[in-house]
Amino acid sequence: MSLKFFADHCVPSAVLRALSGAGHEVFILKNHIPRDSPDEAVIAEAQALNSILVSLNGDFSDIVTYPPSRYKGIIALQVKNHPEVVPALMERLIKYLSIHSKMDHYEGKLLLVEAHRIRIRK
Repeated sequence: MSLKFFADHCVPSAVLRALSGAGHEVFILKNHIPRDSPDEAVIAEAQALNSILVSLNGDFSDIVTYPPSRYKGIIALQVKNHPEVVPALMERLIKYLSIHSKMDHYEGKLLLVEAHRIRIRK
């Protein structure tokens, strides 16, 4: 089963290719809403597309502002100005996605994806 993702404007093309290459459906922000849309519009569009939001934007990691329980899922890629970690980070994420291949697994969760681990917040 393929998962559906909504990629924020800050998500590198390498991440989009990795997700698509793994057989997942990826919606790209600029194809749906203006690139400079506020965070509230970004996450609302992810919800409207019944997708898991993927972002490098640290704001989406804030569980007070964006409580995971309200969303279909949020994946916060923890690149922290080190693009060299993207390949290792994506290898870990793709492996996780292959094990957890149903959309309902991600609902109500925030995944903080780092090169060496994935932390889950609810």
